[in-house]
Amino acid sequence: MNDNPRALKLADRIKVIVATMLDTRVKDPRLGFVTITDVRVTGDLQHATLFYTVFGTDEEREGTGAALASATGMLRREVGRQTGIRLTPTLEFIADAVPENARVIEDLLTEARGRDADLEKVKAGASYAGEADPYRRPREEEDIDAAEESDVDEAGDDETGREQA
Repeated sequence: MNDNPRALKLADRIKVIVATMLDTRVKDPRLGFVTITDVRVTGDLQHATLFYTVFGTDEEREGTGAALASATGMLRREVGRQTGIRLTPTLEFIADAVPENARVIEDLLTEARGRDADLEKVKAGASYAGEADPYRRPREEEDIDAAEESDVDEAGDDETGREQA
C-alpha cells in the first residue's frame, strides 16, 4: 500500500462502506460472521484489496468467500456512489491469514513454555562439571605484596639484578 494520503483515506472509507453494506444490504445465506480487517488501495486508486476474516468452520469460510465474490458488483457500485470519485476501484476479497498465523504462533509459544519448564526441572538437580565459578578472580593487594616479597627473598636481588645489602 502506498503512503499516499488520498489512498489511505479512500481505503478507510471503502472499509466502512463495505462493512456497512455486508451488515445491512447483503442477504446471502452463505455469508457468515465476516469482518473486514484491512483495505489496501493502489496509488492510482484503481484497485482495492479487501482482507477479511470469518468466524466459523472451513465450510463457512468457503461459503463466505463465494458470497463475497457474488456481491462484488453491488459492493463496487455502492463504493462508487458513496465516495464520488471519478473511477471506482475494482474490489478484490482475500481471506486474511492473520488468525491462522496467530494460532500457529500461540502453539509454538506454548511448546516453548513446556520445553522451558522441562529444562528447569533438569537444571534443578544438575551440578557443575568443575568449580562453581570457573573464572579467575583478580588478586588482592595483600597477595600481590606477599608475592613480590617472596620473589625478592628467593633471588636475593631486586628487579634490576643488583644484590640487596
